[in-house]
Amino acid sequence: MGNRIDQTFEKLRAQNQAAMIAYIAAGDPSLAATEEIVPALERAGVDLVELGLPFSDPLADGIVNQLAAARALDAGATTPKVLECVRNIRKSSQIPIVLYTYLNPIYRYGFAQFLKDAEAAGVDGMLILDLPPDEVASNPDFATDSSLKQIRLIAPTTPASRISKLTNGASGFIYYVSREGVTGERTDVAESLSEKVAAIRATTSLPIAVGFGISTPEQVRQVAAVSDAVVVGSAIVKRIAEWGSDPALAARLAAFVAPLAAASKQR
Repeated sequence: MGNRIDQTFEKLRAQNQAAMIAYIAAGDPSLAATEEIVPALERAGVDLVELGLPFSDPLADGIVNQLAAARALDAGATTPKVLECVRNIRKSSQIPIVLYTYLNPIYRYGFAQFLKDAEAAGVDGMLILDLPPDEVASNPDFATDSSLKQIRLIAPTTPASRISKLTNGASGFIYYVSREGVTGERTDVAESLSEKVAAIRATTSLPIAVGFGISTPEQVRQVAAVSDAVVVGSAIVKRIAEWGSDPALAARLAAFVAPLAAASKQR
């Protein structure tokens, strides 16, 4: 079977639709809840899920996602348990799953072994926030023949000379961070978005996903018009914080996400 990420983007491209990507922290409020939330998001129209691997020092994340990681760790989430969570999700869902993570927990696990175990569990791609391609090229510890897609981040402050270095060697899709700073909801979409996406597109044929701060259907429509995928994270995680003790959490999240997912298909 081909990679689920590639298959999803090929299908959506044929329909001239953008993908809806949802981010949640694995294990928030519990790993059992995550196993319910992911299929519920899929039923609500989400095309791909980013699962945050809980880490004690998530420097690229705003307070909403930092607190989610802390809640997951407090609830007992560990790296092996997150992989077990993915295995359980795979019993009922084939939605593409990308692990959004920092290098530290993977390095402690053993880099090559982690990629092997993640792939076996049913993970489709990795987004390692603090592992630049320069370090990959110069450090044999990071050499791998894994078929997991290697998602790369590009920021508004990334120099044009570096964009092609980041896109070269990436796979799956490119994640463009539409804002400077850390994750979190915003009230508008960056004016330079179209121009920035075009500059990235000139260097790669990979799909381009845009995230950081997107939280309303109108924002989703604006971003979907110029990109291949829209990422919504903090807005979902914020609701998990509010509704975490509700037995109907998964259903409430699905109801919140459904209009966002529908907006991603309205080009």
